Amino acid sequence: MGEVKLLVSEASPRDVGRKIARIPPKAMVELQVSVGDIVEIVGKKSTCAIVWPLNVENCGDEIKIDGFLRRSAGVSLNDYVYVKKATAREARVIVLSPAGYKLSGLDEDFNTHVKTMLLDKPYIAGDYISVPIFGGNPLYFTVVSTRPKGIVRVTSDTAVQVTMEPKEVERNVPRVTYEDIGGLHEAVQRIREMVELPLRHPELFERLGIDPPKGVLLHGPPGCGKTLLAKAVANEAEANFYSINGPEIMSKFYGESEERLRQIFKEAQENAPSIIFIDEIDAIAPKREEVTGEVEKRVVSQLLTLMDGLESRGQLVVIAATNRTNALA
Repeated sequence: MGEVKLLVSEASPRDVGRKIARIPPKAMVELQVSVGDIVEIVGKKSTCAIVWPLNVENCGDEIKIDGFLRRSAGVSLNDYVYVKKATAREARVIVLSPAGYKLSGLDEDFNTHVKTMLLDKPYIAGDYISVPIFGGNPLYFTVVSTRPKGIVRVTSDTAVQVTMEPKEVERNVPRVTYEDIGGLHEAVQRIREMVELPLRHPELFERLGIDPPKGVLLHGPPGCGKTLLAKAVANEAEANFYSINGPEIMSKFYGESEERLRQIFKEAQENAPSIIFIDEIDAIAPKREEVTGEVEKRVVSQLLTLMDGLESRGQLVVIAATNRTNALA
């Protein structure tokens, strides 16, 4: 059975969470698949999806899949995957575990709701999925196992089992994807080159003999998506995410603010790859000639020392955000 090599690109917002992969019509002909058929997507890992065609007028050799499918396949945007036709057997049993959190108070109605959300979609062990919950945020699950093994399709006869404990400890990775960001395509492209590329492919920088950037400063008015952008790049790079709110880290007790900074940087380095996000950095790193308090002076000096002393460069990136660039040191 044939396979095609396609470039991963961002999915349309309408396809997020629907297990849909859009590929060029010529690729569908080559794979001998029709709309609604199931394909296997192979990157670092394997996943599966329902195939739909891309618009003829603007498609290249690409596959549009959402952040859940990208994570399940172990790939990011602009990576290549192999796509081939697949057959899904009817699932007798599918076991889900919460992704990084514990559940409580499960009942038959909850399992029925989860089953309804999974109905007629293909799954394979290791898939990362979201389940919309009425009146609340979606819940995230990992497919632990299926019976039979391999690619299966959930039907009305499938027994859906949800465990209360996560199968494994989830890394501190945000659940925001690039599809959650609107209108920041240029910013997304630039931050991917500066942050995601060295986190995912450090060997490229080693081969070229250049150092990746230590940090990135995001600036813009409140509410424009700076925090969302930082969380999305951490998710896509599968990096641990540590958030520091500038005003909250300041303490009146001697040395406490500096100790908090040292602890966060130490933890991030020990759990690399990591991203440290400092929101409202102007609150802790104003211009040194304008600083009057001793606490502020010590915090600015400590932050600069920590930045200068980064050892796991490329595997630890600092992203700062502000709406007052003229107030920074």
